Amino acid sequence: MADEDEEDSGPIVELGEGDPVEGAPLARVASRLFYGIERSEVIRREGETTIRTPGGPQELGDVLDGIDETYFDTRQALVDAVEDAVGTGPVPTTDGEREVPTIGEEEEEEADTADDE
Repeated sequence: MADEDEEDSGPIVELGEGDPVEGAPLARVASRLFYGIERSEVIRREGETTIRTPGGPQELGDVLDGIDETYFDTRQALVDAVEDAVGTGPVPTTDGEREVPTIGEEEEEEADTADDE
């Protein structure tokens, strides 16, 4: 009976076959810690964890070495400090070939395509 209920519950969502992204999201790593926390304690506990950044995967400890903050009173304070150091934006895939156009480039591509027709 339980099998019938599961089958009738709706379609199963299949995961796509996109390129893998190396590293863990910063928010996930930050959520594993308790706050307030010293930078040295973050490095001790999660410093070897690779995080996703717009510049590619980086170890959290390496990023924190370049930050002047010595204490994070909240999770958001840690996230903000790391994002200030590495930036925000699209994270490249592991093959590095995927190119994400900016809004202006998308409009130019659409105009070029329309001209060709």
